[in-house]
Amino acid sequence: MRHFRFLVLAVALLAAGCGPKQQYIQFSGYAQGGQYFVTCSVPAVSRADLIKKAVDDTLSAIDWSLSGYNKGSLLTRVNNGENPPLDDIFVDMFNISRRIWEQTGGAFDPSAAPLFDLWGFGFTDGRLPSQAAIDSAMALTGMDRYSIVTEADGSRHLEMPAGGKLNFNAIAQGYSCDVVAAVLEACGSADYMVSLGGELVCKGRSARGDDWRVWIDKPQDGNNDSGALKQDVISATDCGLVTSGNYRKFYIVDGQKYSHTIDPRTGRPVTHSLQCATVLADDGATADALATALMVMGPEEAKVMAAGWRQGADRGVYLVFGPQDAMEVWHTPGLKLESEQ
Repeated sequence: MRHFRFLVLAVALLAAGCGPKQQYIQFSGYAQGGQYFVTCSVPAVSRADLIKKAVDDTLSAIDWSLSGYNKGSLLTRVNNGENPPLDDIFVDMFNISRRIWEQTGGAFDPSAAPLFDLWGFGFTDGRLPSQAAIDSAMALTGMDRYSIVTEADGSRHLEMPAGGKLNFNAIAQGYSCDVVAAVLEACGSADYMVSLGGELVCKGRSARGDDWRVWIDKPQDGNNDSGALKQDVISATDCGLVTSGNYRKFYIVDGQKYSHTIDPRTGRPVTHSLQCATVLADDGATADALATALMVMGPEEAKVMAAGWRQGADRGVYLVFGPQDAMEVWHTPGLKLESEQ
């Protein structure tokens, strides 16, 4: 569990009345441009309204640190060329991102923010950039060009190339689920599912007494209604589970599809046949970032990388690839899939 100073007061208030008897509660709210959903077991004496407030306050703190759409966030200020002192959330997010950038050989890279903007999938609009513009953005891409420096007074600042930017959209929601999970555990919950924008973290048992069941949407172009078309259902627990795909965020110019998945290694949208990638990992941030990385790699490279990861019912990869009218499935061994029951 990660620990943050901003959680201490809320947790202390909520944990004061913990007792042995458990109850399941559900609540939801809005965060990061979408909805979050929580189902969890908590001590029967706990106040659900206070737990929800702690979750909302936590998500608000993350937004003020990491959101590129919040004009006053630390990330926005950094991207605007300021040099503000960084908080624990930003530093933690940066360090996790750097680790996964290294692990994936640059397929996952928040410093590719200028590329996302160029192609119209970042914090600004843009379409079909010139090769010169791509080359300029590529010169700013690579997490090895960015570092956090601790000053003599203990404050931390980001060192980055002039004109560089970061974009944590491909990991922030999974990370947010992890932090919310930490709040729930501090409140006495051993069983929960946290979902934000489709990214989720689960632990323990559902109210039915079995693993949590997660619906995987069919990656059909134009399937923008989550839950409308089913690809499969995965049963899992004690993991982060995230699906990334190219079937919702894209545009077409002169008959060519340009997806929101930009390969930081080439500076261009991917053109391979991988439609979606689902990753089960130790935590939501890792699952979120790795799902993005596999979508960058494409089916064959993704299979090779996934084959080297720890596998089982709560760790693994599920890929859907091929043309829209003849999609195929590949997954690592041990996953609990409805289609194979």
